[in-house]
Amino acid sequence: MGRINKATNTTTEERTTLQKEITRFVKIIIALTVTLVLIMLITWLAWLRVDHYDFLNTVGILTNLMSLVVAFIPEGMPMAVALTLSLIARRMRDVRILPKSLATVETLGFVNVICSDKTGTLTENKMSVVSVGFVDKVISETEDRPSAFNDLHRAMVMCNDAFFAAEEVNEEVKAERKIQGNATDAAVLRYTSNLPPANFDCHRVFDLPFNSKNKYAMTYIGGQQTAIIVKGAPDILMDRATSFLSASGRVEPLEKSALTQLIDMQEDWSRQGQRVILLAQRPYEAKNPVGTAQFEEEMLEESQKDLTILGLVGIIDPPRADISHTVAEARRCGARFFMVTGDFRLTAEAIASQIGIFTRRTDRIADFEKKNRFAELETVRDDRLAFIDASVVVEGKELMDLSEAQWDVLCKYEEIVFARTTPEQKLRIVTELRQRGCVVAVTGDGVNDAPALKAANVGVAMLSGSEVAMEAADLILMGDFSSIIEGIRLGRLVFQNLQKVISYLLPAGSWSEDWPVVLNVFFGCPLPLSSFLMIIICCFTDLACCLTLIFEKEEFDLLSLPPRDPKRSHLVNMKLYGQSYLFIGTMEAVTAMSMFFYYMWSYAGIPINKMFFAFAHYSDGYFGHTQDELNKFLSTGQCVYFVTLVILQFANLNAVRNKRMSIFQNGPQNNWKLCLGPIISLAIAIFVTEQKGIQNLFGTASVPIKHWLLPIPLAIGLLAMDEIRKLLVRTWPKGPIAKVAW
Repeated sequence: MGRINKATNTTTEERTTLQKEITRFVKIIIALTVTLVLIMLITWLAWLRVDHYDFLNTVGILTNLMSLVVAFIPEGMPMAVALTLSLIARRMRDVRILPKSLATVETLGFVNVICSDKTGTLTENKMSVVSVGFVDKVISETEDRPSAFNDLHRAMVMCNDAFFAAEEVNEEVKAERKIQGNATDAAVLRYTSNLPPANFDCHRVFDLPFNSKNKYAMTYIGGQQTAIIVKGAPDILMDRATSFLSASGRVEPLEKSALTQLIDMQEDWSRQGQRVILLAQRPYEAKNPVGTAQFEEEMLEESQKDLTILGLVGIIDPPRADISHTVAEARRCGARFFMVTGDFRLTAEAIASQIGIFTRRTDRIADFEKKNRFAELETVRDDRLAFIDASVVVEGKELMDLSEAQWDVLCKYEEIVFARTTPEQKLRIVTELRQRGCVVAVTGDGVNDAPALKAANVGVAMLSGSEVAMEAADLILMGDFSSIIEGIRLGRLVFQNLQKVISYLLPAGSWSEDWPVVLNVFFGCPLPLSSFLMIIICCFTDLACCLTLIFEKEEFDLLSLPPRDPKRSHLVNMKLYGQSYLFIGTMEAVTAMSMFFYYMWSYAGIPINKMFFAFAHYSDGYFGHTQDELNKFLSTGQCVYFVTLVILQFANLNAVRNKRMSIFQNGPQNNWKLCLGPIISLAIAIFVTEQKGIQNLFGTASVPIKHWLLPIPLAIGLLAMDEIRKLLVRTWPKGPIAKVAW
C-alpha cells in the first residue's frame, strides 16, 4: 500500500488539453491586443498628439486603448466554455458517467489508447471455481474425490479471507448468499461451502494477504499440526516447491516429469480463460513468539521454500456481455484497446481473444528482431494513424528491461496485452505511451490501478471499484463499461460545440468591435461603437445566443472520425480565424459601418468622405450642427452599429451551427432552444437603446425603426453567403475553398 500510495502521489498533475488550448488562445489574443495597442499608442504619440493635438487627449487615447482591449478579448467566452462543459457533464450523467473535473470532459475526445484492467472491468468480477486438480490428476465432478482432497480442502478453507455476510448466513440458497472479500477468495469460499462439512481441528494464527507484487497469500495455522499454507500464482510458487501431494495421498518429490504435468495443466486451463491458483503447504512450527516482528520475518522467509504442492484451482470470470461490442466501437472511433492485467499470460491472451482485443497473430518481445519489426516501425513512425498490424503480449518482468527502441516498436502495435503487471509496471506503461504522443485513458477498479489512473490523460474508475481507484480517477463509470464510448463521443462533441461557440463570438464580439477603434485612431473618424455597447455585445447579446449552440447535436457520426491530434488539432486554428475574422467578421464589420455612415448621412447630412479624417473638426459647427446635436447623432449612430451587429449575429448563429451541412439539411427545428437566444438578445438590445435611465447614464439613444429593419435582409444575405461557401465545400471537397474551410 505504501508503494502504491507513493507511486500515485508522485505523479505530477498536468493541465488538460482544454486548459492548454484555452491558454494558447489567450496568448494569441494577448499578443494581438498588445501589438495593436502599441501601434496605436505610438501613432498617437508620434502623429496625433503632434498634428491633431485637440483630437485625442490622454484620457481619450486611454479610453480608446481600453476599448480595443474590450473588443479583442471575447469576455463572454469563459462563461460560455464553463456552461458548455457543465451541460456535457449533465449529458454524461444521463449515460451514467460522473466526471470529477469539467476540464477532463473534453480530453476524452482526444483519447487514442484505452488501457483497461481485466478483472472487474472487462469481466463481471463474478468468479466461480470450474476446475480442481492435483499435480497428477484432474478431479472430475462426477467421480468420488480422492483421499488427498482433504488436505486441499483444508488449504482452500484456511488460506481464505472471504466470509459470508452476517445477515446472509442463514439463507438456504447458498449460490445467492452475499460474500465479503475479494472475488478470488469468494469463488473458493462458495465452492467449499457446497462441499460436505469437514472438521479440520485447526485455526488461523497469522496470515499475509495477497498483493500484486508477491502474487501469493500465506496463512500459518495452529492445532494438532501446525503448518504454513500458501496460495498464489503457479509460475511464482512452483519454484519454491520441492514435493507434491499425489491424488493417492502420497508426498512425492517434484521431479521434472511432475513439474511438466503441473505446467501443462496450468497452461491448458489458462488457455480456456481460467485464472489458475496453486495451493501448497509446509508443516512447520514457529520458533519466535506470535505477534513479534521476528515472527513475521520468520513466516515470510519460511513460506518461500520447501513447499509441498497440494493442487490447482481453476477459476472462471466471464467477460461482460457488452465488452466485445465496446472493443469494436473503440476501434471504430480510432482508439486502440489494450489489456493491462496481473493475470497469467495465457489467461490474459485467452480473454483478449474472446472479447476481440486480439484478432491477429501474436508476437512476443523476442520476435521484434526476427520478424523485422524495427524496419516496419520506420514505415509507420511518422503516421499517427498507422500501426504494426499484429498483436503482442508482454509480461511485466519484460517491461523494465526494454530499450527505447523496443518501446518505440511496442507502442506502435495495433493490439497489446500486458500480463503479470505490478502497479509500478502499469504506471510505466502509461508513461511510455504518453511520451510517444498517445492520449491515454486508463480504466480500472482496484487499488493496484491507482498510480496508472492518476498518470493517465483520463483515469476512469468503476463505481463498484475501490475508494482509492475512484479517488485517483477523473471519471467514474456508474453503469456499463460501454458508456466509455459514449463519453468519447461527448468529449468530441464538446470540442465541436466549443469551436462553434468561439466562431460565433469572434465576428461581432472581437473583429467588428476592433474596426471602430481603428477608424477612430488611424482615420480620424468619430468612434462608431462605444465601449459600453462593446461590453453589452460580449457579455449579454452574444452570450445569450451562443449558449444555445451548446445544445447542438453532432453534425455527423463523430465516432467514425479518427481521434484528434492535440499537437495539431487546435481548438482555435487558422481556419477558424479565417472563418470568424476574414469571412463572417469582415461582412459584419463592413455592413455595420455602412449602416453607421448611412445613418450619419441621412440624419445628420454628413457624407462618408467627411466622416473620415474629421479629427477635431467633428465639433461645434460641423455641418451646421451644435456640439450637443453632433453628440446625439453620434450616440444614435453608435446604437445603429450595435443593433446591426446584433441582428447580423442572428444569421451568424444559423451559419456556425453547421460546418458542412446546409441549413435545409439541419435546420433550426432540430434545436428548438435556438429560438430563445435571439429573443433574449433582441430584448436586451431594445432595453439598452430605449430605456431612458440607460440612455442618460451610458449615452445610448433610440434607434429609428428603419435601422431595425434594414439589417434583416442584410443578415439573410450573410447567411446566403455562408450557404454558398458550404455548397462549394460539399461539391468540391478537395478544392481551394474546402482546404481553408473550418
